[in-house]
Amino acid sequence: MLLASVNLNKRLGAVGARSNLAAWLREHGVKAVLAQEPFKPADRTPPALGGFIFAGGDGHLAAWTSEDLAPPAAVSSPRTWVQRIELEWLVVLQVHLDAYADAARAAQLAELAVMAAAEDGRPLLVCGDFNLAPRPEDGLFGEETSTFTTDAERQTLRQLLQGAGLVDTTAETAPAFTFERVFSGKPSRFRCDLALLSDHLTATTSITPDATVRSGPTAFTDHSALLIDLPVTGQAAEPDGVLFALSELTGQSSTAPAPREYQPHKTAMSRQAPSPASRAVTEHLTGPLGVRCVLDHGCGRGADVAHYRSADLDAEGFDPHDDFGWPRPERTGFDLVTSTFVLNVLPDPWQRIQALQDAASFARPGGYVVVVTRSPEEITKAAADGGWTAHHDGFWSSQSKGTFQRGIAPGEITALARRAGLAPAAGAPVLPLPGVGHAVLTKPRT
Repeated sequence: MLLASVNLNKRLGAVGARSNLAAWLREHGVKAVLAQEPFKPADRTPPALGGFIFAGGDGHLAAWTSEDLAPPAAVSSPRTWVQRIELEWLVVLQVHLDAYADAARAAQLAELAVMAAAEDGRPLLVCGDFNLAPRPEDGLFGEETSTFTTDAERQTLRQLLQGAGLVDTTAETAPAFTFERVFSGKPSRFRCDLALLSDHLTATTSITPDATVRSGPTAFTDHSALLIDLPVTGQAAEPDGVLFALSELTGQSSTAPAPREYQPHKTAMSRQAPSPASRAVTEHLTGPLGVRCVLDHGCGRGADVAHYRSADLDAEGFDPHDDFGWPRPERTGFDLVTSTFVLNVLPDPWQRIQALQDAASFARPGGYVVVVTRSPEEITKAAADGGWTAHHDGFWSSQSKGTFQRGIAPGEITALARRAGLAPAAGAPVLPLPGVGHAVLTKPRT
């Protein structure tokens, strides 16, 4: 899904600017628009934007989505300067920080950190006009470093980035200034329009500043726009004004794609023998780590549970698919929790983080979580060979069955795990598992 974030400087009410914006959106195939200062706050009715439906907001912050997509699951305004939008599995915090007082901006950044923490690890995009220069070189007055942004603001921004696991995606050695004006006869240049993104999403998201929107006859603002290509597949909009389906009249199937139900349990293999991952765990991990009790989280039909029990371990299994017959254990405090080929069949990063959070809840403090996934190389090849359809950050491996696959590298496993409160297990043995992604993690004691 291509999203555009831009400060419109209250120009959307002008026919010319609105027409130029609409043409630019069509040219780039934008599906969602997040606008700071879109129109005058006194205007009660948001201007119509051709091809888009108003999703919520006001003259300070507003959002539109393409008319061919279902509206966002939720849009709210926790403060006048921040708007919260749920785009499928992703939470977007659109911001327009105070333009005049550095203390106000620092306080807003601190409040953003609290809001981010309240999302409990959910993937985040924080974008908009921050009205500050993240680094000294991002703000110039003439040829000198501007004093507009204070050290306190930059420190609070760094705390937000570190605490929420966000990356300032447009930071470059040579800044791409997104705002330029002349004050007192000198050019004032700032990289103040930012996109802060969860670190585990940077590999699958491209973000491009576009300065063409603020110059020439087709300009519609004085800020650069950010084009943010997210690994989000939006749902198609429901047709308006339809009382019953065409198929009810004709007896023919509709050509419109119906919403698909994810059925990850259909990827579970019927194993006659334990998986290579479970054998590696008992051969290389349980002894050195002093593991006595194991939970196989997402155990499928339970072949690996049987293997752990045969190795004299106190082992249990859990799988959310009831037909597999492994209900949720009543106890916690396991020395080791394994998650084998689970994350790669879950269709978005938020579900993967939630699965890791749940797995971690069964481990004792100081215990371990082992995650094994299909590799990016394996899934990329399988997708090409099988003609799989792209979906979110992976592929439908079978649209009819509702099964999904994504290859996940060890670095991404670790980044997701940090959001679930886990950390890499320093000094743990390396498992000999070529051709798959895997990580040995630990649950902190405090």
